[in-house]
Amino acid sequence: MTATTAPDIEKIRAKFPVLHQKVNGKPLIYFDNAATNQKPQQVIDALVNYYSGYNANIHRGIHTLAERATKAFETTRRSMQKFVNAASEEEIIFTRGVTESINLVAATYGRAFFNAGDEVIISGLEHHSNIVPWQMICDEKKATLKVIPVFNNGEIDFDAFKKLLSPKTKLVAINHASNSLGTINPVKEIISEAHAFGAVVLIDGAQAAAHLTIDVQELDCDFYCISSHKMYGPTGAGILYGKKEILQTMPPYMGGGEMIKEVTFAKTTYNDLPYKFEAGTPNIADVIALNEAVNFINDLGKDVIAAHEHELLSYFVEKAAGIPGIKWIGTSASKVAVQSFVIEGIHHFDIGQMLDARGVAVRTGHHCTQPLMDRFGIEGTVRASFSIYNTKEEIDSMVDALNRVVNFMKP
Repeated sequence: MTATTAPDIEKIRAKFPVLHQKVNGKPLIYFDNAATNQKPQQVIDALVNYYSGYNANIHRGIHTLAERATKAFETTRRSMQKFVNAASEEEIIFTRGVTESINLVAATYGRAFFNAGDEVIISGLEHHSNIVPWQMICDEKKATLKVIPVFNNGEIDFDAFKKLLSPKTKLVAINHASNSLGTINPVKEIISEAHAFGAVVLIDGAQAAAHLTIDVQELDCDFYCISSHKMYGPTGAGILYGKKEILQTMPPYMGGGEMIKEVTFAKTTYNDLPYKFEAGTPNIADVIALNEAVNFINDLGKDVIAAHEHELLSYFVEKAAGIPGIKWIGTSASKVAVQSFVIEGIHHFDIGQMLDARGVAVRTGHHCTQPLMDRFGIEGTVRASFSIYNTKEEIDSMVDALNRVVNFMKP
């Protein structure tokens, strides 16, 4: 499918079994895609086929089922290499997702190379998973954590970022797109500025993987993290991309099977990349099924997905603008299809519950970005996030439901 071809949304929706149900007597409208999106049948089938057809452990077995499982597992590694345009399969490490990927880098690179007085820079837009691991390692190594401020429209203050950089900067960690506000960060420029001071850069790509073109070589990032479940794949799987020359300098994250070459009671020698960082039996079925999520995205084309989602986002902002008391949180011109909002005088939890009563699933709360909520002086928001299988008619239904909420809650 090309960028000029309008997607057949009904045909796409038919691929997602979970969408065809009623919630509280109403047709399900699923607008919680930033938390996790739904899975097409081909992903579900891949899970079933593994467990029913060739369930076996990988890499070490020589029997037929083990060889089939290993081949399917490593096929996903090659797919993810192409998905992010890594230079080598050795640069693709399988993890449980972005959270584990960030913790891996903090616990290995950070423990090996951070020293007292070093500095780590993150942004005010970050998810807790890109805050807490850096706080932990900075506390341990007596390093300093610095934060890029955020403007009222939800964009980072790039000039302030440049002023934070110094020869003490060891690492910059920032999301490609904000899970709370949808803001797309200028990561290429951030990487370039950080590299000028000798710092390495980690990009949290959780919200970008299904929507934005990712070329780690063109970006020149040092690490890039992806979660499967936010790109139509299963939960509990993801990748850490790292530049080979950096990964080779890092100690293992965990000890156990697969990550070793030879073990004696006197000494252990570690395996080559990528297996040095993949101790134990991995999440085989979900990694295999991730390949089908990649196929789904590639068959549609990210340009088609992004264009449809942007159209939905614009339509929602236009249609909902007249709702009494609504206030947008995050108004950057450059966004993925995420829109947070509050409605004056109504708690976000109440809005979420009343929408659910009409079959509309949205996310409410702080979205694991409590410091960002503090920045805006709020406890939380309602967050609507759209995907390729959503429609304008569903948005109409949500806007109607929001107007009903406002009328119901009037004093």
